[in-house]
Amino acid sequence: MAEEKVVVTEEVAEKAPEQKAPRGKKTNGKGPRKFNKNAPKREEKQYEERVVAINRVSKTVKGGRHMRFSALIVIGDGKGNFGFGTGKAGEVPEAIKKALAAAKNNMYHINIVKGGTVPHDVMGEYSASKVYLKPAKEGTGIIAGGPVRAVLELAGIKNIFSKVYGSRTPINCIRATVNGLNSMKTVAQVEAIRK
Repeated sequence: MAEEKVVVTEEVAEKAPEQKAPRGKKTNGKGPRKFNKNAPKREEKQYEERVVAINRVSKTVKGGRHMRFSALIVIGDGKGNFGFGTGKAGEVPEAIKKALAAAKNNMYHINIVKGGTVPHDVMGEYSASKVYLKPAKEGTGIIAGGPVRAVLELAGIKNIFSKVYGSRTPINCIRATVNGLNSMKTVAQVEAIRK
């Protein structure tokens, strides 16, 4: 009888070196957490926001001046909904947060006609500011400056001419623009009034 040689090979799987916790820290062996269960959930922004102005304002008190920050924000969804708000706080981010909350409580809606413009020309007034808004044909773009442009872009208007007369203070310009946009009537509304 011939001797049979049986060769037994053993595969040895290489073990990865065990990861040790840094000195002084205990782990449960599962590794780092993937997410924080208690963290607030992030919501998708339904409105685009734009900071129009940030001013440093002061109040003179017995011990000197008390400095704070004032923020003016315009928000909109580009589909005819827009709003504006102001906020004041000791730090800029807090002022912006307050202004954003105020803007969400101060929303307006306008009807945008075909071509992404307004139905007719109008003059909006607030205090010493007057803003003239005139419809424009497609491809013109937004001919406006500063705060008026922010309101028109975020409201979703694509083609319009505008001109500011009188006071050019940002808040006055925004309020005059809003008053002008709110006073616009669509063709259907005018027909209903005439009947």
